[in-house]
Amino acid sequence: MDKIPSRDGTVIAYRHRGEGPPVILVGGSLGTAATEAALARLLAPRFHVVTYDRRGRGSSGDGGPYAVEREIEDLAALVAAVGGRASVFGTGSGGALALEAQAAGLPVELLAVYEPPYTPGASGLQYKACCTSRLHGLLSAGDRAGAVELFLSVTGVPADMIARMRRAPLWSDLVAMAHTLAYDDALLGDGSIPAARFAAVTARTLVICGGSSPTPARQSTRALAEALPRARHRTLTGQTRELAPQAVAPVLRDFFARSVPLRQAS
Repeated sequence: MDKIPSRDGTVIAYRHRGEGPPVILVGGSLGTAATEAALARLLAPRFHVVTYDRRGRGSSGDGGPYAVEREIEDLAALVAAVGGRASVFGTGSGGALALEAQAAGLPVELLAVYEPPYTPGASGLQYKACCTSRLHGLLSAGDRAGAVELFLSVTGVPADMIARMRRAPLWSDLVAMAHTLAYDDALLGDGSIPAARFAAVTARTLVICGGSSPTPARQSTRALAEALPRARHRTLTGQTRELAPQAVAPVLRDFFARSVPLRQAS
């Protein structure tokens, strides 16, 4: 993997594939560059695709203490590395990070997000507050495995599947990244959609949800699209939180094809 220093000196590890307009993939909770590799391969024939380990994950460093601004700076370093502008696709909490970065002025050509996990509404905010309290309690007690189990359960993974995951080789990798669940929790704030802040998102934005995702997730993406100045919403039939790369790749190819290669920009 290539490496680049972020503004605070934290080393960010990344991979790049293909040639063409740059597209950066921002992974969600407990994800790494490897998680996005299949989608990157599908997009690489038409784009210069960058995948990376967000700070605290995989081969990237973890300069502390955590702040959302540091993650925005990490993404900004990658944008600078590919020429100063890029299109971005973020899944889950990675979508929330991409939105925060663009609202803060990151030069993004086009922005697409898949189900950023906002929980608007009174019951949603109460649920988020409860999960935040439980997560920090587990991490403070050093129960990293418990924190991973909590995350998986609240995102809809059945208990029997979690039990199988605990016996699988990947479990140790997930536990090693457990502390970054607190980073994503901070990124999402109280769980509401920060409409006032997102009024500053100037990029044309595609907000995507899965047609088989839970109703609250689908409703949240529609509310998000309505809160963004230049957004449209799209539902992918049959998709859930576990988005299939082959289902979203054609949508992203069409959307990101609207970007202008940097060498042609005026």
